[in-house]
Amino acid sequence: MKKHIVALGISALTLALALVGCTATPSATPTPSASASSSIGAADVMFATMMIPHHQQAVQMADIIAGKVDVDPRVAALAERISQAQGPEIERMQGWLSAWGVPSDTASGDMGGMHHGMSGMLSDDDLARLEAAPGAEAGRLFVEQMIAHHEGAIEMAQTALDAAQSAEVRELAQQVVDDQSTEIAEMRELLRTL
Repeated sequence: MKKHIVALGISALTLALALVGCTATPSATPTPSASASSSIGAADVMFATMMIPHHQQAVQMADIIAGKVDVDPRVAALAERISQAQGPEIERMQGWLSAWGVPSDTASGDMGGMHHGMSGMLSDDDLARLEAAPGAEAGRLFVEQMIAHHEGAIEMAQTALDAAQSAEVRELAQQVVDDQSTEIAEMRELLRTL
């Protein structure tokens, strides 16, 4: 499994390098895409293309909880907060990719199923278990799964903090680390009382 994740990362990095190389060509009249690409690198593209489907899955998980009855109100409120925070971040990263000239399907929520190899991503079976679980059980399962999901996002954001060139990307990566670390602590405490 570890080899599969490394291979996916190398493939995504190769794609990111190719895309950055294609968009960084100087032009006589700089376009927004060309000027934006001069301050980005492969790590910036990688962060956005990987974090978009990661965030999309968190929103999907929150939507599953929103559709259930008998979920602990604290879990429902947490799910709503996560959805409200990550939706705008998805739009922000999609805007970056558009400005950088990266094809939108590069960061689609599907990615041919490869996104399940990313750190913290739930498998189809995990999502099905969450969907099938009754209210109280679903609430506890959501919190457990979201802790692992957030830990994966923090790992990806830390990589961006270490390697991204764009100040905007590093700012969002730091926000992900800060916000999701706080939410992990909250969820661990919540688990004790569910």
